[in-house]
Amino acid sequence: MAKKRSGSISRQRTGALGLQEALGQSEAFLEFQERLSRVAPVDRPVLLLGERGTGKELAATRLHFLSKRWQGPLVALNCAALAPTLIESELFGYESGAFTGARQRRQGRFEAAGGGTLFIDEIGNIPLEVQEKILRAVEYSAFERVGSSETIQVDVRIIAATNADLTDMTRKDRFKQDLLDRLSFEVLYLPPLRERKEDIMLLSNHFAMRMALELQRSEAPRFSRGAATALENHDWPGNVRELKNVVERAVYRSDTARVDEIIFNPFFSPYQPETQSEIKPLPPEKGPAASEEGDLFEMPLKQAVRALKIRRLEKALRQEKYNQKAAAARLGLTYHQFRGLYRQYHKKTG
Repeated sequence: MAKKRSGSISRQRTGALGLQEALGQSEAFLEFQERLSRVAPVDRPVLLLGERGTGKELAATRLHFLSKRWQGPLVALNCAALAPTLIESELFGYESGAFTGARQRRQGRFEAAGGGTLFIDEIGNIPLEVQEKILRAVEYSAFERVGSSETIQVDVRIIAATNADLTDMTRKDRFKQDLLDRLSFEVLYLPPLRERKEDIMLLSNHFAMRMALELQRSEAPRFSRGAATALENHDWPGNVRELKNVVERAVYRSDTARVDEIIFNPFFSPYQPETQSEIKPLPPEKGPAASEEGDLFEMPLKQAVRALKIRRLEKALRQEKYNQKAAAARLGLTYHQFRGLYRQYHKKTG
């Protein structure tokens, strides 16, 4: 989207795929959107690479609707959701009697996407023999249905996506180099959420508002300072998809419009006994000694904030004899917020 509208919430629906979660104002997000917008009108294949949950499907949707094919169909196939033996027939269709259960001719995704865009998600899951057939379809705009020798001409733009390392797969002969070369006219890397810190609260407020509307609540949710800090400090390995789940869970569990408690791991049992071996003191901050509070002012801001958090956590643990629930209460945090901070800093310094 254009920079001046990057923070707005679009309510446009595009079939099964929606654009309303492609939100952001961070430099990484805007740079990605600018590159996407530049290649969208060029009628060539695009390869989308990124971690899980970064929004590859949304990016493919935007590429289609900014292209010259926007009035044509946008057809998607998630190869991770299919057994490898079914991928060929899903992509190219089949004739009646081509295999057991094929009672009538069926159109494949290539034919269905004629004049438009075919989005192949998790393309790294496609078997080598099917990759060969895709390569021919890309090079000659032609293919045969399974069980047929009739050549079908098709006009399709391919957008492919994966979180796999395709170049490594080619070295291991698991992905055809020729196909990779043809699909990579442009390669766009989706930025992970940890590189989009400025977007976390923008997205959080958007997801929170949507959840409140779904729950038919009259007041807009608002995050406490502690909750917002927890959201901004999390690493988000699951990216935007994980953020959406965490925020919706927090709004649903809150009895008021104020959201105080953020639970990152819903599988953590509150009844799990705490053992002394589990509750280890946080390792000391690396670098120059920082025994006095005044030393914080000599550090870079980010390092000083981190050092202060570690000291406060360690001090509260010592004061409460390493009882984490009591230490959380002393710091004005919920138990889950305390556990999240403890795991974050113990993992990074231990």
